[in-house]
Amino acid sequence: MIELKVKRVYDDYDEKDGYRILVDRLWPRGLGKEKAKIDLWIRDIAPSNELRKWFSHDPMKWEEFKKRYFEELDKKPEVVGKLVKIIMEKQKVTLLFSAKDKIHNNCVALKEYLLKRI
Repeated sequence: MIELKVKRVYDDYDEKDGYRILVDRLWPRGLGKEKAKIDLWIRDIAPSNELRKWFSHDPMKWEEFKKRYFEELDKKPEVVGKLVKIIMEKQKVTLLFSAKDKIHNNCVALKEYLLKRI
């Protein structure tokens, strides 16, 4: 059974995380690679810089952000397909993000998008 979680990359590492994938376009500020314990970084799955800047983690823009982000993801079938394949193979995956807002971020939106495809 597939287990897909989201977690802030700055939170403590846990063996229960399974395969850890960073899904942000930018590397987390002030975090070394050793401490991050990231198995894979897929920056191309992140929202475009334009969309990221427009959204600016404004909860009032959340639904529109998801709509626009899902449209961007629909135009990246090879990247989405790669991620879906990894999730299917690994079964236990944690998607990692660096935003302070744990509810309104690209990782939460990406999980919603992926759950409709796996």
